[in-house]
Amino acid sequence: MSRRVILIIIIFFNFIFSFSEDKIEVYPPYLELEDGMKIPQLPTDDLTEVDLQGNIIGKRELEKNTTVYLESRVNVFVPLEIISDIDIEAIILDNQKLEIPFEVEFNKVPEKKDYYKLCYSETEIDIDQDGKTDTFIYSSPFINTKIKTDNILYIDGENISKEGTFKKKVYMTIEIKE
Repeated sequence: MSRRVILIIIIFFNFIFSFSEDKIEVYPPYLELEDGMKIPQLPTDDLTEVDLQGNIIGKRELEKNTTVYLESRVNVFVPLEIISDIDIEAIILDNQKLEIPFEVEFNKVPEKKDYYKLCYSETEIDIDQDGKTDTFIYSSPFINTKIKTDNILYIDGENISKEGTFKKKVYMTIEIKE
């Protein structure tokens, strides 16, 4: 029974609202250019509204026509980034001690002095994995120039006990002094 009542109500509302008028779409006036393109322009005349049968509904009076110029400024912050990859290859003979200088390049000069720090994932490395630390990375802690040149990789051949070719990845990050 309740289904029939709901169905009758739906049919009744569809019948009532089927006779309502469509809304009148008001389009902005367009300025036609020489090449056939149309661009919107500000209205200059009063607008007379007409319904679908052609009867005048009303008239909109143009009160004011103004052009507003806006200016916006955006501050874009580009973070300090490392833009250089460093590959160091060295041959160590016997108990040789070797200091290898290397450079790290950044995308810009830091805005503040002694504010950004260059950090390594490891600074003391056992390259041949025999339990003795044999490779060290020395670097001043702060970044103050675009190219940081005071970095040294120190390899102590006395602590390398195994022969062979060894590879190690060390990741660099930039931290903020806080």
